[in-house]
Amino acid sequence: IGHQWYWTYEYSDFKNLNFDSFMIKSYSPQNMRLLDVDNRLIIPLFSPTRIMSNSNDVIHSWTIPSLGIKMDAIPGRMNQMIMMPLSYGIYFGQCSEICG
Repeated sequence: IGHQWYWTYEYSDFKNLNFDSFMIKSYSPQNMRLLDVDNRLIIPLFSPTRIMSNSNDVIHSWTIPSLGIKMDAIPGRMNQMIMMPLSYGIYFGQCSEICG
């Protein structure tokens, strides 16, 4: 679920497993500046995973550039896609559209 300045993730296979993910604002050597977040989304390897998106406020665009994934989150509309990571790693996602 897209919000201005953060995302909420919900795992539908698990009861009451959801969390907010905010960008880390402070710089430290172990964090990627303006890309790292306080709570990371974990996606299973070699398993098709359905990602669904919507928004509570304005239009957002959720993307993971290194995986070639981009999906809009629009108020009042549920968009979906299927992804399947094929290698271990930390992939940085970001909003690729100015909120609104």
